[in-house]
Amino acid sequence: MKKAILATKIGMTQIFAEDGELVPVTVLQAGPCVVTQVKTVENDGYSAVQVGFMDMREKLSTKPMKGHFEKSGTSVKRFVREFKLDNAQDFELGQEIKADVFAAGDKVDATAISKGKGYQGAIKRHGQHTGPKTHGSKYHRHAGSNGMASDPAKVMKGKKMPGHMGSVQVTVQNLEVVRIDAENNVILVKGSVPGPKKSLVTLKSAVKA
Repeated sequence: MKKAILATKIGMTQIFAEDGELVPVTVLQAGPCVVTQVKTVENDGYSAVQVGFMDMREKLSTKPMKGHFEKSGTSVKRFVREFKLDNAQDFELGQEIKADVFAAGDKVDATAISKGKGYQGAIKRHGQHTGPKTHGSKYHRHAGSNGMASDPAKVMKGKKMPGHMGSVQVTVQNLEVVRIDAENNVILVKGSVPGPKKSLVTLKSAVKA
């Protein structure tokens, strides 16, 4: 991995490109993130950078958390994540990672927890067909037959049925960075990014770019 940063989702809007094309973008408040720990092969068995994002009230933290952040000379952070960067050894404790780590034209993978949709039926959850919509069919949005007869007399594992939908980790790959506002730490990404507004989004350099 070459680059990575933590961000929060502000929302969606649209901008005009230089050629006049209207581009739908997701606005992300990216960083500033602070390096809270640098992991090395000698000490930890692998090389990585641990970063913290968004300040948190000290009364909500624990003593071990406070001590951990004091080592890096920073305030207590709400989100802490690790990135196995190629140049992890070049980072120092307390170093800031800002939005300008990416540039316009970069390809990124965005990871977040998708919007929760509660308990949903099989038609919405799995895209199954509805029944006849005529009067008297009494079969409109039912999931259909679930099990077998006397053999094996059970519902097979993996059967697509009603249940909890959404609120899972989703990664959208190969999104394009359209614009960077380094002064305000804002990144504009072409297209949609999973998750509701104010949710945590992890941006990484695209794996399949």
